[in-house]
Amino acid sequence: MQFVVKALDGEGKLDKRMEVRPRHLEGMQRIREHVICAGGLLDDEGKMKGSVLVMEFESRKELDEYLAQEPYVLEHVWEKIEIERMNVVIR
Repeated sequence: MQFVVKALDGEGKLDKRMEVRPRHLEGMQRIREHVICAGGLLDDEGKMKGSVLVMEFESRKELDEYLAQEPYVLEHVWEKIEIERMNVVIR
């Protein structure tokens, strides 16, 4: 199953995001077989304001288990997370 995850940072969380980012990137490397693509969402000034992840897991439950351990979730960087199923056609 493929999913698109759109996660928006809370107001004023850029400094916290940058503090937590190395742990987030380490975690993404550990699960890279599940990552189709991922990157930061930028505001009009080019500063990060959230993330988009396109991921593949056997089930939504596995995705939720990943998110429960995601540093941006644990450290309350991401304020709003939207998840939708996706059908990736081109990789």
